[in-house]
Amino acid sequence: MSHGQYFEASYVPAAQLDVLWAHGWRHFGTYFYRYWVNLTNDGVRHVLPLRIELANFTLSESQRRVRRRNRNLRVIIQPTVIDATTELLFERHKQRFTENIPTSIYSFLSSEPASVPCRNQEIAVYDGERLVAKSFLDLGKQASSSVYGIFDPDYAKHSLGIFTMLLEIEYSQARGDKFYYPGYAYHEPSHYDYKKRFSALEWFDWNGHWRSLPNGHCG
Repeated sequence: MSHGQYFEASYVPAAQLDVLWAHGWRHFGTYFYRYWVNLTNDGVRHVLPLRIELANFTLSESQRRVRRRNRNLRVIIQPTVIDATTELLFERHKQRFTENIPTSIYSFLSSEPASVPCRNQEIAVYDGERLVAKSFLDLGKQASSSVYGIFDPDYAKHSLGIFTMLLEIEYSQARGDKFYYPGYAYHEPSHYDYKKRFSALEWFDWNGHWRSLPNGHCG
């Protein structure tokens, strides 16, 4: 990682979170960061902060299919709790990675994830009593930001990563939020490109401006 900035904070007020997100900041635990260039195994990548303008968001047909495919799953939204079942799901989830394999769920969340450094809700998805996915959503004053998502590899055909993002968007709309931040992608093609396939999407140009991202392409 290069060309970046960071700071640490154990508490950030909701209104300040909105300002940070609007300027390209993210956080894992109490570590806040932003960077515009990243060196990966595939070479230099230029970071693309994204957000969705919730008032203009509409589901694509493929996203509607994801919702229908998972209509029998049970969803619970509550303050984030990291228990043994969640940690086991994380261990299964990380088996998908061949590089930059995360060591612990606490690489992304603090030891008090529901309140440190800000209010955070979990979107937990169950097939019967089996936990099959969780995502973690920061709540600002007029915006929300997705921190991380995990799912059971046995359910790969269910597109649970997309499903939990859609649930986060729906929850954020119900809160009356203006923006939803799905995290970073890259200008160049990458495995983060799924984040570019949402309507009402904008990208941050690192000069203080958010610009429309039509059809997943930025100019």
